[in-house]
Amino acid sequence: MILQKRLTNHIISVVFFSLLVLPMDFTILHAQEKRGAPKDIVVLLHGLGRGKSIMVPLQTRLEDVGFSTVLIDYHSINRSPDQILTEVTKQIDTIQIDSNQTIHFVGHSLGGLIIRAYLDSNTVKNLGKVILIGSPNNGTPFVDHFRDTWWLKLVGSAAASLGTDNKSFPRTLRPPYYPVGIIAGISKTISNDDFIPGEDDGIVPVESTKVEGMKDFILLEVSHSALPRNELVAQQVIEFLKHGKFFKENQKQK
Repeated sequence: MILQKRLTNHIISVVFFSLLVLPMDFTILHAQEKRGAPKDIVVLLHGLGRGKSIMVPLQTRLEDVGFSTVLIDYHSINRSPDQILTEVTKQIDTIQIDSNQTIHFVGHSLGGLIIRAYLDSNTVKNLGKVILIGSPNNGTPFVDHFRDTWWLKLVGSAAASLGTDNKSFPRTLRPPYYPVGIIAGISKTISNDDFIPGEDDGIVPVESTKVEGMKDFILLEVSHSALPRNELVAQQVIEFLKHGKFFKENQKQK
C-alpha cells in the first residue's frame, strides 16, 4: 500500500509538473516564432555637406515598418571622394550580418555615389536593393557653372568632382550589377535654366539621376535638400525595398 501510494503521488507530481511546464514551453516557442528571422538591414548615407541627422526621419520610418537601420556619417568638406570612401568603408565593414539577413543601401545625393563606389570594390554578403535619392549619377552642370567660385572651392574637391566632364567622380563608377531604384526630385520654384537646362531639383538635373540598368525610376515634386526628409520619399523607399518597384500616383501604397 505504501509503495502504491508513493507511485500514485509520483504520477500525480509528473502530471502536475507537465501541466505547469508545457504551457511555458509553448509560450517560448510562440515567442520564437513571433520573433522570427533577424530584420533586414538598411544602410543610410547622407549627402554633401550634411550630417547623419538629416537621415533620421527616413530611419524612423524604416524602423517603424520592421527594418533594422545603420546610419553612416562622414566628413565631406575639404575631402576627396577617395578619402570619403575610405571613411565610409571602415564603418560599413563593421556591420554584422546574419546569414538570414539581407542588407540594403539608401543614399542621398553624394551618399548614393559613395554607395556605388563602395559596391564597385567590395563584395557584400546577402546584398539586397539599392536606392539612390537625387544622386548626380551623370554629374551636374551646377558644378560646371560654379566650379571657379570661391565658395565652391571652399567646399573642397568632393564637390568639385561632381561635374559632367569625363574625369568627374560619377563617371568613374561602373553600371550597377544590383537592383537599383532611382528617386529624382523636381523644384518648380527655382529659376536656373541658364545653367541647368530642363527639369531639376535645384541642384541635379532629372536626367542626370538616371543610371544604366536601373530597375525603376520615379520623379517627385521635392527639392534636392528636402528629399531625405520628405514623407512621400520615405514611402517610396519602403515600397521599393519591399517590392522592388515604386508605386505610382494612381496606385495605392502597399
